[in-house]
Amino acid sequence: MVIGVLQFDLIIHDAPSLKDKRRVVASLKDRLHREHLVSVAEVGDPELLNHARLAVTCVARDGQRVGEVLDHVSEKLRSLRDAEVGASHRQLIHGAQLSDERDQADLDPDPDGELAAEMLRRVSEDQGSRQA
Repeated sequence: MVIGVLQFDLIIHDAPSLKDKRRVVASLKDRLHREHLVSVAEVGDPELLNHARLAVTCVARDGQRVGEVLDHVSEKLRSLRDAEVGASHRQLIHGAQLSDERDQADLDPDPDGELAAEMLRRVSEDQGSRQA
């Protein structure tokens, strides 16, 4: 498994208000997600008027596929009409980096079932309050 992250700055020249900025950012996020099946989030300060920092992430079996997807996203960003792309940073994270230090016990956050017991207790209390 490989996770690709592309962070980039977006300079929005014709945004006299935050509403205009959000329109441009939301449109771009939706388009990238729809056309490239990636996750997109605004990771910078959302209150800056003419600037947005966004991150695009992609997960695939191999680095070649991740690279291709991020390349296509980069091409799309260069052709933007509503904004200009500033600095960008690309990073690949290999699954081995994530799982080397974890074992199966770390994957189960509630090995003793305490969470399940608490949930059952709350459900039974909720049902009891409905019957009363």
